Amino acid sequence: MAGKIFIVGTPIGNLGDLTPRMRRAFEESDFVVAEDTRVTVKLLNHFGIKKPLLSYYEHNFSKGDLIIDRVLAGESCAVCSDAGTPCISDPGEILVKQAHRAGIKLVPIPGPSAVITALSVSGQDTGRFTFEGFLSVVKKQRIEHLKDVQYEKRTMIFYEAPHKLLRTLGDFCEYFGRERKLTVARELTKLHEEIKLTTVGEAYDYYSENTPKGEFVLIVEGCKKAESEEITLDSLTQKALALIDGGASVSEAAKTVRSGTPFSKSEVYKAIQNQRENRQ
Repeated sequence: MAGKIFIVGTPIGNLGDLTPRMRRAFEESDFVVAEDTRVTVKLLNHFGIKKPLLSYYEHNFSKGDLIIDRVLAGESCAVCSDAGTPCISDPGEILVKQAHRAGIKLVPIPGPSAVITALSVSGQDTGRFTFEGFLSVVKKQRIEHLKDVQYEKRTMIFYEAPHKLLRTLGDFCEYFGRERKLTVARELTKLHEEIKLTTVGEAYDYYSENTPKGEFVLIVEGCKKAESEEITLDSLTQKALALIDGGASVSEAAKTVRSGTPFSKSEVYKAIQNQRENRQ
């Protein structure tokens, strides 16, 4: 008879969040599948659980066949990530798909999730949301991703590492606009936990002067109906001309009004120049 696979959530920072059911799943398993065995062994040791560990991550998906074969032969295993609920923006997603194809029983063991934890205290709309995970480090893919969600009406949730935070906030300024609401959740459940409801622009300015530390969850307000109405180059040009009449330079006006729109600064700049020539 085939065994089963437990999908086990683990604490995202506070070990007090490990539940009796999580512990029992580890104890009942013949082996534990972990993203990073060095991280997971510390958790198991803390609770006095001794089990063989097998690493499974993005660059060794071939081990999936071995895991499936062992479970089909009668062993059970617990699958976990470094922290939080596995298989969500996580390599375990592939293993779960394999298990379904093989007809293996999957047992979810609910646990902490940075996505839901952050959303629950974000102070933003929670009825409809979309989880966007990490933005790509490849510029072309990152920009394509942001363009896809630029006018998303649902609340958006992103993960980000401290060394990439400022770049991401800069991209948010460009594609969502500086005034878009943003909740910054840092080091959730840990000693230096911080949750701050601010704006994209204010967050960018703050972290430009203060070095980001810890792991971040970024909750971005969805695009409002008025923002998502069709934006034309002509409407942006009129807004820019009003700013110029108020003392702004052409370059400053173009940069300001194109923020959060599909138009580039150069496109708006050229349209402004054309309008000004026609005025003369």
